[in-house]
Amino acid sequence: MKVLVIGAGVVGTTTAWYLSEAGHEVTVVDRQPGAGQETSFANGGQISVSHAEPWANPGAIRKIFSWLGKEDAPLLFRWRLDPEMFRWGFQFLRECSPTRTKHNIRAIVALASYSRQSLIELRGQTGLAYDELTRGILHFYTDQREFDGAAMAAEVMRDFGLDRRQIDAAECVRIEPALTDARSMIVGGHYTPSDESGDAHLFTRRLAELAAQRGVRFEYGMPIVRLRGEADQIEYAERYNGERIQADAYVVACGSFSNALLNPLGIRLPVYPAKGYSATLTLAEGDNFAPSVSLTDDGHKLVFSRLGNRLRIAGTAEMNGYGMGLNQVRCEAITTRTHEIFPHLRTEGDPVYWTGLRPATPSNVPIVGASRLKNLFLNTGHGTLGWTMSCGSSRALADIISGQRPAVDFPFIYRY
Repeated sequence: MKVLVIGAGVVGTTTAWYLSEAGHEVTVVDRQPGAGQETSFANGGQISVSHAEPWANPGAIRKIFSWLGKEDAPLLFRWRLDPEMFRWGFQFLRECSPTRTKHNIRAIVALASYSRQSLIELRGQTGLAYDELTRGILHFYTDQREFDGAAMAAEVMRDFGLDRRQIDAAECVRIEPALTDARSMIVGGHYTPSDESGDAHLFTRRLAELAAQRGVRFEYGMPIVRLRGEADQIEYAERYNGERIQADAYVVACGSFSNALLNPLGIRLPVYPAKGYSATLTLAEGDNFAPSVSLTDDGHKLVFSRLGNRLRIAGTAEMNGYGMGLNQVRCEAITTRTHEIFPHLRTEGDPVYWTGLRPATPSNVPIVGASRLKNLFLNTGHGTLGWTMSCGSSRALADIISGQRPAVDFPFIYRY
């Protein structure tokens, strides 16, 4: 089949790869000048199955109220007259029950584990290099209440097969000696040795190059502004200049902007942009104080990933519509916390701050599968786990489009 993939981020590019592997003729269209230029550009860099606890959980409401009015809060809602935000917020509250949380963790662990294994296989098949490290992910806690509260979610993840084990502060420092200066702050941690880290943008760009060599066509700087529906299917996709693209199947993989294409068709996804921030620090030559194990500072919702001679620190979420402006308070909160944990870190130049819109669902479970239009398919809503879930959701979607059953137990959509 001829398949048009809309979006060349990490999700759209992996979708194109697996569709091509399945024998389809694939074209990818993106409004940016290259692959991975938006949300995939400077994210936290973690392949983190261990990050499977959704934002919506039994303790979330208490935390959100405690963060009200704090400009540097890990999760910040800027309430506005936005019906889309209010609908998302009400659905978020419904997902905070213990039953829904456990259900969502199960789905996230299943897809993320399958995706991590798919990435390992892809890396072995292609030899792709992207500053990857396979040293696990260490969640550390500096608040006893946070640590105790995380134990339940970690136990659920273990029940679903994830190798996330609880450790004490001394073990945290043994696994990552760069935490030595923060030893007195740490009350405990969780370590998942099977998790990984790497540069999502570098991966996306290099995979796009490999896919192009194998026949996938990438058309950059060409935004799709409309999908024209006819009866029970898509008739064509229309560019901003009026040019029409016809295909046998269409995949919407454009993150937070998916609804802009889908709403005119009567398809309204529970996807809302969660603006995330990152800071990239260039490490000074000879620095011995930066971590090499990828870390998650759970109380502050920050992740630390070593990417060659750079340290990427990313996290926080700001629910504030589609604006892309950098908030200096939130930027500085990231680097302030970094220097609290690593006071002897040696860097060169100024931090490079970045922000991107992560396509979040209220449950943190992505929307992957078929729409009610027979040739329109969805791969969006991955939130903070787009890099983690990209290979798995894309491989599974390629199976669905090819008429095969995906090899992972996940609540795929078959008629949205």
